[in-house]
Amino acid sequence: MADIAFLLLIFFLVTTTMDVDSGISRKLPPPIPPNQKKPPEVKKRNVFVVLINSADQLLLNGRQGSIRTLKRDVKEFLTPVYSGNPSAPDVDGHPEVTETNIDGIGRFWRSKGVVSMQNDRGTSYATYIHVQNELAAAVSELRDDMAKQYFGTDLKTLLDKYPDKAKAIQDAIPMSISEAEPVSLGD
Repeated sequence: MADIAFLLLIFFLVTTTMDVDSGISRKLPPPIPPNQKKPPEVKKRNVFVVLINSADQLLLNGRQGSIRTLKRDVKEFLTPVYSGNPSAPDVDGHPEVTETNIDGIGRFWRSKGVVSMQNDRGTSYATYIHVQNELAAAVSELRDDMAKQYFGTDLKTLLDKYPDKAKAIQDAIPMSISEAEPVSLGD
């Protein structure tokens, strides 16, 4: 009887599959230093606001938007535009830029743009994930374009073969996506 129970136990252990939890891969920001009470203020012009309501509709910077054009809109917003005066008024809807010296790239005008995403508690999980993917894809495509422009190859190749060059690209175009706590936004 013990042999049969042991064989059944082994059979069920071998044939049973375990579900693996999966999630969204994100690098969390560093903790706020103890001497700093709150995060630094960000100017309104430097924020691209993405709101998702309970009906899974998007509001992009106060205007109705579409998930089909979200990636393009975010890429356009985050693309650094320098008008000759970094503190100049709004340049075609783009955020301010700062001059930065990046190893391997040199002098570069980095965007101060931040994408702020907020969803309603009733937003469907599928839409939430789709929006997250589009935002991440926009930054990834900007980085890939810059890698091709400066180093003649895509970012994946740089990550595999030249991590210092990949770090330069990531420094030039940071993953500046902020996610606010879900609220009831209404329809």
